[in-house]
Amino acid sequence: MSEFLNRRVLITGAASGIGRLMALRIAAKGGRLILWDVDEAHLAAVAAEVSAAGGQASVYACNLAERASIEAAAARTLQDHGAVDVLINNAGIVDGKRLLEATDAEIERTFAVNTLALFRTARAFLPGMLEKGAGHIVTIASASGIAAVPRLADYSASKAAAIAFDEALRLELKHDGAPVKTTIVCPFYIRTGMFEGARTRFPLLLPILKPEAVAGRIVRAIERGETRLVLPWFVRTAWLVRFLPIAWFDAVMDFFGITKSMDAFVGRNAHDSRKKKT
Repeated sequence: MSEFLNRRVLITGAASGIGRLMALRIAAKGGRLILWDVDEAHLAAVAAEVSAAGGQASVYACNLAERASIEAAAARTLQDHGAVDVLINNAGIVDGKRLLEATDAEIERTFAVNTLALFRTARAFLPGMLEKGAGHIVTIASASGIAAVPRLADYSASKAAAIAFDEALRLELKHDGAPVKTTIVCPFYIRTGMFEGARTRFPLLLPILKPEAVAGRIVRAIERGETRLVLPWFVRTAWLVRFLPIAWFDAVMDFFGITKSMDAFVGRNAHDSRKKKT
């Protein structure tokens, strides 16, 4: 997918954070946006921003934690627009609690939004891409899916599953000779408020990322057809460190401050309706 002009681009979690920023960038490139989010008020505000800039955006309220909501939003989207060209699975949530502090409902919701929704949206829109003979599925995962972090047991596990989902899907499509591309995105903490309070010990190597820069880099990766985007580059070393004995791996994680990076986490204000959205 070398350009967005006149392409139908569906973004989940589009009401705030990098979802909103990607929507604005893609609209500026002539993309025809289809925006999903559970937050209808802020979703409408993003659509208004797109419209004010001369772009096109259709919005659909969707709770990614509920299968029925995804199926209903997908049915309406397909009826209104037909097959989509690019699916960006951006929506994500985080609670930032220790394992014994998180409730069953919170853990299940994390996996529903961060992992199961990937399967449900792909199963809804992949058939149309295959029929058209073109398409692109983008999965926003996380660096914590590569190297897990204390207080992120459910989040890290859900994002590791997202990485495996993308890998299996990519290989399955290649095996079948299907003309659909995939891109996996694994960023470190982003300064959107979702990870408010998260810290880094070495900001030159592992900076808290600026959302505008991340959104721009993701859009560029989609245009270039990149299969993997890891931000910043230093996160890639986590794969090499895994060759070390477990005790050494743990020591490296502790040295670089990863194991303590969530100690001061507060997240977004509990009364912010956009809490936990990427």
